[in-house]
Amino acid sequence: MPEFVEDVNRPQEVEKVTDITKKITMSSDSDGNNHQYDDYIAKFVEISTNAQANEHNEKNMSLKEGLKTFPKAAFWSIVLSTAIVMEGYDTALLANLYSLQVFAKKYGQYYPSLDEYQVPAKWQTSLSMSTNVGEIIGLYAAGLCAEKWGYRRTLMCFMSSTIGLIFIVFFSVNVQMLLAGEMLCGVVWGAFQTLTVSYASEVCPVVLRIYLTTYVNACWVIGQLIASGVLRGTLNMTTHWAYRIPWSIQWVWPVPIVIGIYFAPESPWWLVKKGRHSEARNSIKRLLSPTSEMPDVEPLADAMLNKMQLTIKEEEVAVSDMSYFDCFKGTNWRRTRIASLIWVIQNVTGSCLMGYSTYFYIQAGLSTSMSFTFSIIQYALGLLGTLFSWTLSQRYGRFDIFFGGLSAMFVILIVVGGLGFASGSGASWAIGSLLLVFTFIYDSTIGPITYCIVAEIPSSSVRTKTVGIARNAYNIAGIPVAIITPYMLNPTAWNWKAKSGLFWAGLCLLGLVYCWFEFPETKGRTYAELDILFRDGVKSRKFKSTEVEAFNPEEMLKKMNQDDIMEVVEEDEKAAGHVSTV
Repeated sequence: MPEFVEDVNRPQEVEKVTDITKKITMSSDSDGNNHQYDDYIAKFVEISTNAQANEHNEKNMSLKEGLKTFPKAAFWSIVLSTAIVMEGYDTALLANLYSLQVFAKKYGQYYPSLDEYQVPAKWQTSLSMSTNVGEIIGLYAAGLCAEKWGYRRTLMCFMSSTIGLIFIVFFSVNVQMLLAGEMLCGVVWGAFQTLTVSYASEVCPVVLRIYLTTYVNACWVIGQLIASGVLRGTLNMTTHWAYRIPWSIQWVWPVPIVIGIYFAPESPWWLVKKGRHSEARNSIKRLLSPTSEMPDVEPLADAMLNKMQLTIKEEEVAVSDMSYFDCFKGTNWRRTRIASLIWVIQNVTGSCLMGYSTYFYIQAGLSTSMSFTFSIIQYALGLLGTLFSWTLSQRYGRFDIFFGGLSAMFVILIVVGGLGFASGSGASWAIGSLLLVFTFIYDSTIGPITYCIVAEIPSSSVRTKTVGIARNAYNIAGIPVAIITPYMLNPTAWNWKAKSGLFWAGLCLLGLVYCWFEFPETKGRTYAELDILFRDGVKSRKFKSTEVEAFNPEEMLKKMNQDDIMEVVEEDEKAAGHVSTV
């Protein structure tokens, strides 16, 4: 297979391969091993050196170089991640429909003391929980399906099913039927949550990873913004179309997204795990674009494939059976724990107030019309915040952004909670304004950066499963959040209103303590480097300063037995000699 060594003195690299090969084969001769195995060692050293050179080049790639070389990877990642717009739209829709009297009249009951209709807190809780329960099922199912059939087929299947499931919600005649529809839709949303993030992290180089994984958060906010705008437009309707028009708009998404997914290349990492190396090579080529500096993408595709082969093989040597249980064994347990708790922190530190924003504003004292307007402004700020996070990520690390954002949110929630004890329109406007600031900070820090973190932390062999477990931890944590939030805000229940900010501030503080001790810095690290850092048990606060060398030929030869070495070489030769269509 051709060797890709860009900006590296090729004669030195060839000399390095020769020296290492001589050292190993001399040792083999003294042990009486045959010369045929020496040929395998020589080829394996060449593959390792090739991967090491590509690793060096990827780490030093600029944003401009990444966009010139990987524009197709960015495009296909964006296409698949756009599926999250549907979930953001649906979740924002349901939470804000509670503010419409025509919706409350259909699915709730009349309260004489308030002289208005309200969906009871228990049903608000049940509806929110039903989505979470569905997502838990969907995440687990999607992990199994993607492991067997790949990202593309799994996403197309789940996306196509939404067309029928939306009918259940659209034609729901009572709150029980609505609950069933939301739960079934939740199964589909669960699949989107894990597969889009995993795909984005696997098809792009290190320099683009932060942008393409955090774009998932932008899709969430875009969906929420569209939902708020649609609801603002139907606000003055007095018929069932006030909520059925917003529901019907969900039929716009599935067909174009399914078409886009159909033409997208499969993740080359998944293909390598399945032993389909020639297809993985072809998939990599579909993610690359030739440039004036690199008119031929073949050498780069070969080097990237070598790196994937060695990374997967190293992980398989450590753990042969990559099941869900393996996510809780050895170094994978630490990685699963970090990914899960980071996502839990995102869910239990006040983000629910944004989901219930319109309802929250009304209970805080603003008019219904102004509350919907505030919600639109809120989600627009959220989108700007996500774009701003890309600027922050150029200067600061993942830990710095997450920890700093969580600290700022803690302060804002303390102030909002304190204002909850005040009365008058001034306090209401202050609370509304602070929630807008809270949204901007959330969506420029812990909101988007979490998607990058949970995609970087897992090992390559169990990435989809680990992301699924982490997102399920998010959804499980969301169940008590879904239970207590309506009771906090509903005037017929606890009626805490803005004072609920103090509760979420307390959870923010606990999250800050956890992050300091266990959240490592992953910025600029390749997957192979992260494997080494976790394998060596490096403390989280030392990840940033610890130097590691990935794909060192001598070290890799020590880890692998004869069968592993021969398998890597034979798979590489097969991939070089055959080209398949993915």
